[in-house]
Amino acid sequence: MTLYKRAAAAVAVALAFSATLAAQWPSYPTPGVPRKDGQPVLDGPAPRTAEGKVDFSGIWQLVFAGGRGRGAGPAQPPPPVDPNAIPNSGFGEVAGRGYPLPLQPWAAALKKERMADNMKDNPDVWCLPIGIMQYHNHPQPRQIVQTKYLTLITYESNYGLRYIYTDGRPAPNNDPTPWWFGYSRGWWEGDDTLVVETTNFLGDERAGWLDVNGSPYTDALKLTERFRRPTFGTLQIDVTIDDPKAYTRPFTVRVNHRLLVDQEMIEFVCNENERSTNHIDPPAWMKGAPPRQLGPDMPLKTPAR
Repeated sequence: MTLYKRAAAAVAVALAFSATLAAQWPSYPTPGVPRKDGQPVLDGPAPRTAEGKVDFSGIWQLVFAGGRGRGAGPAQPPPPVDPNAIPNSGFGEVAGRGYPLPLQPWAAALKKERMADNMKDNPDVWCLPIGIMQYHNHPQPRQIVQTKYLTLITYESNYGLRYIYTDGRPAPNNDPTPWWFGYSRGWWEGDDTLVVETTNFLGDERAGWLDVNGSPYTDALKLTERFRRPTFGTLQIDVTIDDPKAYTRPFTVRVNHRLLVDQEMIEFVCNENERSTNHIDPPAWMKGAPPRQLGPDMPLKTPAR
């Protein structure tokens, strides 16, 4: 990781977790949270909508190792011992450290280039949307607002906003404009699992980062998420990444979040007083060149083997 990325991550985390910054907001108890002796009880059953579906609404924080962070909570589950178990996803590596990604040769070569270049072209560096998996694993929280026909996820990091349509619409088939967040449609498996399928991603070099280290994705990506809320205070998202241009097979990772109680989202405007990029050599697309589309035919500094 570059010095810039380390510093940026440290600043972001410090700001997000700072009691001084949090004190800028009035402290109100989160409504609807079960309590005992004034303390939240988060190990009970998940709340449900009028239709009997699990309600995922709330502010959610990535579960950190050791239980540190804003509104301290339980520690991240240990890495699975079973090699066939679903690996826990990470911000640096989408499938966690030590999990061998099934990269196509060109994708492995591109990731190697990105890491050799200290990941300076990650969209997070340039205040652009960082992609669903980096948003899932970012230390800053996200808020889910669930209605019957539409679920919104707002991300504190880079002020991201995502729409998930749950009104039964099909995937777009009219060659729509690709989106940084893709086009997300959701449906229910029973009453406990919300399945979300996202396609139509922008697949150029600005957007195609699954993680900080630069595991790529292309415009062929289909992301399938399964949202579950095992208890009132826990959120589990199993994500299947299916991108035949970049990977030899689909693979699934798990994201673990915990509920932030009696907390508020904090406004974060990435470009406000942003000076770090003045010290970084910008990518060609920042200098006016058209962004390269990611795929096996893209030119690389080192040819794929």
